[in-house]
Amino acid sequence: MRDNVLWRKQSHIIMMLAKALQINAERALDLFYSTKTYQQLADPKYGLQLMSDLYILENVMDELKE
Repeated sequence: MRDNVLWRKQSHIIMMLAKALQINAERALDLFYSTKTYQQLADPKYGLQLMSDLYILENVMDELKE
């Protein structure tokens, strides 16, 4: 069940990213999976799964600006 919840969280963040950058979902998916934030979200030791989707999106956006 935990994996299912994480998958839905990631999907929501990807759709928010696509909207924020005005790109299609496939491009947003590629961008999201290339970030350090995604790697941390996938690893429970960072606790990023407990943060809001908006907080995670802001981290992704900041990372993409670098």
